[in-house]
Amino acid sequence: EPMLYAAAIDVLADLHAQPEARAVPAWLAPYDEARLLAEAELLTDWYMPKLFGRPTAPAVKESYQKAWHALLPLTQGAGRTLVLRDFFADNLMWLPERGGVRSVGLLDYQDALAGSPAYDLMSLIEDERRDIDPELEADLLARYQAVRPRLDEAAFRTAYVVLSAQRHCKNIGIFTRLLVRDGKPGYLVHIPRMWRMLERTLKDPLVK
Repeated sequence: EPMLYAAAIDVLADLHAQPEARAVPAWLAPYDEARLLAEAELLTDWYMPKLFGRPTAPAVKESYQKAWHALLPLTQGAGRTLVLRDFFADNLMWLPERGGVRSVGLLDYQDALAGSPAYDLMSLIEDERRDIDPELEADLLARYQAVRPRLDEAAFRTAYVVLSAQRHCKNIGIFTRLLVRDGKPGYLVHIPRMWRMLERTLKDPLVK
C-alpha cells in the first residue's frame, strides 16, 4: 500500500509540475466556484431531507451557501491544473513493469475539469472508502511537497482544507442520493467515515 500511494503521489506531482497550457486541454470546463457550490449543496438537497424527513429550510440553505461563498474563493490561490476528480486508490492500477510515473494506471477520469492541484491530492489521501494511517497521510503530503519545492505552501494548504470540506459534504450528499433516488444503499457504510473526516477538517481554523 505505501508503495502504490507513493507512486500515485509522484504521478500527481509530475502532472501538477507541467505548465497549465500542457496539462489542461483548452476545451476543458473549469472546476469553478459555481460548480463547487452546486456539489456542496448536495448535502442540503439530499442528506438533510433524508435525515430530518423534510426539505431543508430556505434560511438554512441560505446560511450554508453564504458560508461557502466565503470559503470557495480561497481555493483559487494554488494555481490551476488538470483535476481528475476521482483520484483514489480504487481507481489506480499498479503496473510496476512500466516504471516511473507510468507504473500507475489511471481509471475513471471522464469527468475531469480544470481546477486546483490540491483537489486530487486530497481525494487520494482523504479517501472516503478506506482508512489511511495518519502517519502515511503525513508522509504522502511531505512527499508531494518535497517534489514540488516551489509550491506556495500556504495557498496550497488553504485550498486543500477548503476542498476537503467541500468533497466530504458533496459525497455525503451523493451517497444519500444513491439510496433515495437510485435504491443503492451499499454506499451508506462510508458515511460515518466521511463525517469523521469532515469533522476533522472543520476543526481547522481556515474553515471556521
